[in-house]
Amino acid sequence: MTATRASTPRRTAPRLLAAMVLGAAATLAGAQGSVAADKAKCDGVQQDKAACQREAGAARQEAQRGGLTSASGATYDQNALARCQAQPAADRADCEARVRGSGASSTQGSVMGGGVIRETVTPIPAK
Repeated sequence: MTATRASTPRRTAPRLLAAMVLGAAATLAGAQGSVAADKAKCDGVQQDKAACQREAGAARQEAQRGGLTSASGATYDQNALARCQAQPAADRADCEARVRGSGASSTQGSVMGGGVIRETVTPIPAK
């Protein structure tokens, strides 16, 4: 009976080791696939490729930890309107109109393109 008990752990150990190796290989393959996807995302982006890849990797790691979240659109709008409060009183209304996109305001560009430009044209009559 002792011989049978001693042989059981010896048979299980190689199986356990094989399962661990396969699990590690699958994790590594998934990580390499993610790195390849990160590199592909950086093609055609107007940013230093190395910086883009670093940021994509950092974002992937943070997402794996569950720490990468997005706020609602209303929260972003509230933040933008709060930044208008730092403007001089005479310019606040125009700032808020640009953020809201109301009146004679226009928005062009994108974050990926380097920035969003908000513009309001206010005609001033000649004297």
